[in-house]
Formats: sequence, C-alpha cells, structure tokens
Amino acid sequence: MGRLNKELGLAYGTGMMATSLLGTGIFVVPAVAASIAGPGSVWAWLGLVLLVLPVAFSFARLGQSFPHAGGAPHLIGRGLGAPMEKLAAFLFLAVLPVGLPAALTLTAGFWHALFDLSAAGDLLVQLATLGLMLLLGSRKTRASGLVQVLIALAIVLLLLAVWWAGGLLAAPPALPPLHEVQWGLLPAALGVMFWCFVGLEAFTHMGEEFRNPKRDFPLALLCGMLLAGLVYLACALAVLRFGVYGSELANTTSIPTLMARLFGEGGRWAAALVGYLACFASINIYVQGFARLLWSLADEGKLPAGLARLNRNGAPLRALAWVIGVCALCVLAAWLFRLPLDTLIRYANGNFVLVYLLAMIAGVKLLSGFWRALAAISALLCLGVLLSLGWEAGYALALGAGFIAARAARPHLPQRAKNIKRGRSQFLNDSDPFLRFSSPGGGRGSAGGLR
Repeated sequence: MGRLNKELGLAYGTGMMATSLLGTGIFVVPAVAASIAGPGSVWAWLGLVLLVLPVAFSFARLGQSFPHAGGAPHLIGRGLGAPMEKLAAFLFLAVLPVGLPAALTLTAGFWHALFDLSAAGDLLVQLATLGLMLLLGSRKTRASGLVQVLIALAIVLLLLAVWWAGGLLAAPPALPPLHEVQWGLLPAALGVMFWCFVGLEAFTHMGEEFRNPKRDFPLALLCGMLLAGLVYLACALAVLRFGVYGSELANTTSIPTLMARLFGEGGRWAAALVGYLACFASINIYVQGFARLLWSLADEGKLPAGLARLNRNGAPLRALAWVIGVCALCVLAAWLFRLPLDTLIRYANGNFVLVYLLAMIAGVKLLSGFWRALAAISALLCLGVLLSLGWEAGYALALGAGFIAARAARPHLPQRAKNIKRGRSQFLNDSDPFLRFSSPGGGRGSAGGLR
C-alpha cells in the first residue's frame, strides 16, 4: 500500500519481534515456571514453542499475504467482515486499561532493585517511560528498530555471561529424564508461560513498514519467535541450575540475584538495566502497534481524520500521542486505586487470546491449502487456551458481548444518518438554482460538479 515508510529489514524486524516476546517475562516467568513444575518446566518450554509455532506460522502467512498497519484487526476484518474488525480493534485497545499499567509496574520494579523508591517515585518512573516512548515514536521507524535490536543483543549477551561465568558452557545442563517429570504440574506452568509468547499479533502492525514484506516479514516473525524461545530456555536452565526460584520475592529477583552472585554488585546493576530495557522494548512495540492501529482506522475513514496525520518523519505522531495519553490516565488510575498486578495481567491475557482466536478463524477463510489447515489447528489451540483461562477470560468476553450488544441496539443509525445527509443534499440541489445548473452536463448539480 505504501502509506508508511518502508524501512524495516530482516535484522531489525527479528530484533523487534524477539524483544516484544521477551519483555518482562525473561526475568520472571522462568523462575515462576520452575517454582510450579520444578525441573520438568524445561520440557514445558520446549512444548510451548511447538504449540505456538502453528500460530506463528499462520500470522506470518497472513502478514505476508496482507501487509497492513491495521494488524490483526485488519486481518480479522478481511476474513470475517467489518463488524468483527471493529470488535477486534476494540478488544485490542481495551488491553490498555489493564495490560499497560501492569507492564509499567513491572518496568518500574527494576528501579526498586537499585533505589528505595517511594510510591510517587514509582509513578514518575512509569510516566517518564511513556514520555520516552513518545519521543522514540516520533522518530523514523528505523530508529525504533535499531533500539529494539540493541536491546535483544543485550539480553542475549547477559545470558551468555551467566552461562560462561556459571560454567554452563563447559558443562551444559541435561534435560531431566521423562520418567521424572511431574506431568500433572505442566498445564499450570504452561498457563503462566503462555504470556511470554503474547506479542505475535502486535508485530503484524509493522508488516506495512518492511521494505520487502513478502520475504522479510514472515522470516523476521519466525526468527524472532525462535530466538525468544531459545533465550527463555537458556534462562530457565540457568535458573534451575543455581536454584534462584521458590518464593515470590526469589522469582521476581531471580536474574539480578544470579548476576550479583556471579559478578558482584555491578552484575545486579547490569541485570536491572537490561531488565528495564527489555520491558521498555516490549511495551514500546505494543504502544507503537496501538498507534498504527488508530492511524490505519483513521486513514480509512473509520476514525476522525485528524488521527491519520503523519509528522515530517512519516510517523503517526498524533495517534501515538492519543495512545500515550490514554496510557498515562490508566497508569494514574491503577496507581490511585492500587489495583492488583496479577489481576491486571490475567484480564489482559484473555483479550489477547480472544484476538488470536478471531485472527486464526479469519485465517481459515483467507488462506488456502496447507495454510488453511494450519490456521484451523491454530484456532483450536487458541480456543483451548481461552477455555483453560476460565473466569480469567471474563473481562474479554464481557467486553466483546457489550460491544456486540451496543451495535445490535442501534443497527439502523448509520443508514439513517446517510439518509438524512442524502435528503439534505437533495433539498439543497433542488432549491438552489446555482447548484442545479453548475454541473458540467447542465443537469442537476452535485458536490462533484463544484470541485
């Protein structure tokens, strides 16, 4: 379509995909999974990558075939119709009130590992982080991609340092024997670990900005996902080898604690800095994706036209400013009401899984042959995850039901508005002799005849 700057290649795209998946999870979830399932959690990581691969391949094929800044909602609209596109966009944006405050709280937590921050200081860190995202988002996409690649490299180098200093490179840990795995504990661990691979749908918003989307977009998505899976596995093996897991405090500080043990206080600082940057990168890809979703809808006349304006760098700055403003309000609300972090995360998880499910159903209609079958398998996997969430999916389901009910309550209003507008135009044309005779054909005038 050529509406946005095409500046992304395979390397930048892979870095953006990997960091969007790593985010806060790399420093917390391996320890949480180890606390739930013990050494058997390593097998859960391998199984999770295999389960997510069909969904990743389906998103890659859809993004390759239909590159668009509208991302998953656009794909859902192409396959299931405009009303479902609006529902998906609504569900996607409804993550903001719950998901962004949770992620920013975790981001600020890395500064707590270094400084004794007050509640007000914690809020300032979160708002300052949003300000940095606004500044970065006003630049060309290439600048954002470069930052994401550097952060991905920093995470990989940090884990390589842990493996080297801890002797894991010389004596790699072996996978636990299958007969020693407590298989009954793995579903609970997988339920937590699935959060680590939420981010595939956000990356689809960037498809329109690849120089060669047919070739580079699917490769970047798959390479980034596999890189993230490898990093998670390496982190999980290190956490298990050194036993830095168990209690909630041990889980949330596992990597800084391990770095301090291996490298002293400087290691703690390095882990906190890389952890903050990883969180920043993960949130940034979502914020930029939200902004492009608003821009795309406005560019197609589905939202106010003012949101479709680009700045001199070709970035949708006005749409981004709206997203940042909403995020700031949500952060303030979560801070004022002291909303529980785990509750916010569970609510957001339901929204993502429901959007995944709708996207895979759309893939069944849009794709053909092998890819259609793969999208059908992915839809079943997403449905299974949604059902496993139970009441935790209530936020997404309630929002979806409310959205559908609101549209059903006023089905004729858009057509009625068009009729009123048409009638007003007809009245003007019939009553104004200038309009009647100004058309090129000498007949009844129209707006087109006055241009």
